[in-house]
Amino acid sequence: MRPRTRRCSSDVDLQYPSCHAHAVSHDRIDRHRFAQGETIVDASFFSEGMELAKLPYFEIRNGNRLALADDTVGPIIDVHTHFALSYATPWKVDIRKEYEATEHYLPMQGSPLDMEVYLNKNFTPVTLKRMKKDLTLKSLTRSGMRRTHTIPNLTREMDELGIARSVTLPIDYPILSTNGVDTLEAVRGNDRFIAFGTVHPYASGVEAKLDRQVALGARGVKVHPAVQLLSPSNHRAMKLYRLCAARRLPVLFHCGPVGIEPKMGRKRSQVVLYEQAIAENPDVVFILGHSGALQMEGALEYAKRYANVYMDLSCQALSNVRKILDEADPDRVLYGTDWPFYHQAIALAKVLVATEGGPELRRKVLHDNAARLFAA
Repeated sequence: MRPRTRRCSSDVDLQYPSCHAHAVSHDRIDRHRFAQGETIVDASFFSEGMELAKLPYFEIRNGNRLALADDTVGPIIDVHTHFALSYATPWKVDIRKEYEATEHYLPMQGSPLDMEVYLNKNFTPVTLKRMKKDLTLKSLTRSGMRRTHTIPNLTREMDELGIARSVTLPIDYPILSTNGVDTLEAVRGNDRFIAFGTVHPYASGVEAKLDRQVALGARGVKVHPAVQLLSPSNHRAMKLYRLCAARRLPVLFHCGPVGIEPKMGRKRSQVVLYEQAIAENPDVVFILGHSGALQMEGALEYAKRYANVYMDLSCQALSNVRKILDEADPDRVLYGTDWPFYHQAIALAKVLVATEGGPELRRKVLHDNAARLFAA
């Protein structure tokens, strides 16, 4: 096992030595590169995800487990995770079962990892096809990659990376899905999870459904315009936000097009469509999931313009993470991963690289901002 490290503060543009003789040698070369012993590590590209262990923050344990190796990092709150969801049929996946390996949609082995593109750009045609099949046809079965997207598997990954709590985000259609209630019941009493609910604005009895989920412990509401097929400023969605305001529930949007969704979903998730909801509901905290995705600049402008907007860094390129941290209110930026699409270490690596030399900012993004928002 690699020795634990302690890091002294320094200007981020200068080289600096390790703080102690027994620490790992990892001098900072520039904003993307580290000296790891005699090897220069470029933090912007890896031949596969497991090579994140070349960074001074991580190590490989038990042969194939990527783990945090820096005890100065943490605790951490991940604001963007999902368990296996089910539509049209009752929940078939046993999300309480543990599997030896989590099958992330973007593999950590044998697949290049470019940190300077939006994360889904790392999918190959083969891995993208496999993911889409798993989310559609396989969702009617107990098989597929999604069978490993369970509570114990997420908890294990959290433990390995020093993640104290994760926000769970179900998504429901107007009919033929009960992911909100199912997820809330599955994690009830488990303090590792901050559970959100989900109520489709076109479902019957929206207020009653929302109150039932609040009674089960919902701490916020997930709205996914691309999957739920409605504009974020749709008149029924606006009614839902007012209900959330009355119950002091934050709303986490899937925000922005990602380039691999169906055209109908892409049309409804354009960043320009979110401003009306944000502007007309100042008492609702809106978390822009993926920070606008491929339209990050527009989401960043909303974060600058509106005090009720938070940015979730999940999936953003390393350079965009830097830009958001440079320009947004540092008290309204959150670490998120979009697990199980991606290993939680990928987004963590970007935040750690981008906040090197700034321990206060790092602590805010990884923990304090979310802890304050969710009173966690």
